[in-house]
Amino acid sequence: MDELMVDGNAVAGLLQQVFAIEMTTALGRCNECGAIEAMGATRVFRGAGIVMRCPRCDNALVTMVTDDERLWVGFPGVGTLEVRL
Repeated sequence: MDELMVDGNAVAGLLQQVFAIEMTTALGRCNECGAIEAMGATRVFRGAGIVMRCPRCDNALVTMVTDDERLWVGFPGVGTLEVRL
């Protein structure tokens, strides 16, 4: 296992700050392989930013970069995102 990789639960606090709901249980559909997985099941790589990857095909689903005042979030590999209300 790569020492920079953890699972999607590691960024639960950051996701909740942005979305104000529990995001680790949200279901995302991968644009590459079509897998539907909870965001908490993603493989998260931390470095200069955060990349959440599909646990099945390693496609980059979500990217996040922060500084002291802002957060940039991209969803390059998510086809749909289902959240519980």
